[in-house]
Amino acid sequence: MKRLLVAGVLFFSALGWSQQGGAKTEPPAPKYVAEPETILLWPNGAPGALGSDDADKPSITVFYPLDSTTSGTGIVVAPGGSYGFLASNHEGRQVANWLNALGVTAFVLKYRLGPRYHHPIEMGDVQRAIRLVRARAAEFGIQPGRIGMMGFSAGGHLASTAGTHFDEGNPSATDAIDRVSCRPDFVILAYPVISMTAPYTHQGSRTNLLGEHPDPKLMEEMSNELQVTAKTPPTFLFTTSADTVVPPQNSVSFYLALKKAGVPAELHVFENGPHGVGLDLNDQAVGQWPMLLANWLRGRGLLAK
Repeated sequence: MKRLLVAGVLFFSALGWSQQGGAKTEPPAPKYVAEPETILLWPNGAPGALGSDDADKPSITVFYPLDSTTSGTGIVVAPGGSYGFLASNHEGRQVANWLNALGVTAFVLKYRLGPRYHHPIEMGDVQRAIRLVRARAAEFGIQPGRIGMMGFSAGGHLASTAGTHFDEGNPSATDAIDRVSCRPDFVILAYPVISMTAPYTHQGSRTNLLGEHPDPKLMEEMSNELQVTAKTPPTFLFTTSADTVVPPQNSVSFYLALKKAGVPAELHVFENGPHGVGLDLNDQAVGQWPMLLANWLRGRGLLAK
């Protein structure tokens, strides 16, 4: 009898009945995560477009966390692919889903590619993406001063370009998006291409970005280890010693330039692991980089907890 009585109390409690007045308490409304949405960087056509196909229309795809306001942080993600294709699954969508689990809103960038497009088109695409996210930060549920840039491989070169080639916007521009800064507040580089002049440069990325016979001055301008200043954003880098496609000297040279300029930076060089590992959570060593990055973001106050 006592068990039945307890069960009855639990039953009515679960229904939300108050002992005082029989008033019913409504359960909290469930939260629904918005489906990813793709937004063209230039709805009326991108500058320098050579056609009207999908590849001529740069965009961001927005991946929302359960509650973006808990961290207020957004990260634009540039997949790699030698500036000739986009590894948009394991260096895009999967990474976005992982960032969502941290409470971060992710914006996977689709930028235009070589050999059809060359610099400065790619740089213009990433700068526009950062401006757009910042200009519409309130709509995305993030803060305009908590927008990072993340890139993998050639996407890492694009992310390091965003961190070394930026401006505060054009206050007289007719397009409101062009009035805001394209400087990321922090940068994350995963096994990035950095140099366009060193012996260890990734030749395929350089050719796709700069053409078959680039001007030496342009190669130097786009060797981002040479473009670091004190205004370059704080940066997290990781790579592996075993990477023979994009050697770790790329990451090391950029880290040393950051250190020389007094920019906060953290570099992890894992002993093993091939190029293009993505999250690689199954690897007990290099698979630790997401946790290390989360700790870095948390230490900079960019996560909720």
